[in-house]
Amino acid sequence: MTAGGAALGATPEQRLADLGLTLPQVPKPLAAYVPAVRSGSLVFTSGQLPTVDGALLKAGKVGAEVSADEAKQLAERCALNALAAIRAEIGELSRVRRVVKLVGFVASAPDFAGQPAVVNGASELLGKVFGEAGVHARSAVGVAVLPLDAPVEVELTVEIGAQTNPDGAD
Repeated sequence: MTAGGAALGATPEQRLADLGLTLPQVPKPLAAYVPAVRSGSLVFTSGQLPTVDGALLKAGKVGAEVSADEAKQLAERCALNALAAIRAEIGELSRVRRVVKLVGFVASAPDFAGQPAVVNGASELLGKVFGEAGVHARSAVGVAVLPLDAPVEVELTVEIGAQTNPDGAD
């Protein structure tokens, strides 16, 4: 194991499986945008909500209808959805060389100030999946409301390397 908890030699998909997780189908956009865009060696995801099969797992404000612990788990789900969008864009997660930045938005009750702990749900998953390459810059922002009244939303920026499949196009 590496310091980040990722098994040496395992692919990110294998590490997810070891955690009992699988990448979902890429969530369909709610409006006029795409789930991910590649520019050079960077891939940017659109904001990902905590959805499963198109359904929001929980609605409400963190610190009111949603506990901080629940929101942390929802942030992990947002990160899984973002990884699915990245994989759809680049073919396989083993092409990710580094998670560059994570931005987490937390729909917060007026007195809730634990946004960093909530967004740790996404950050900790990235560390488990990518090891040291999953350590990233981050913002955790409290907001009044998110689409569909979601408690949390996550965006990722990753740097990718060359195609590992010699038959695949880059």
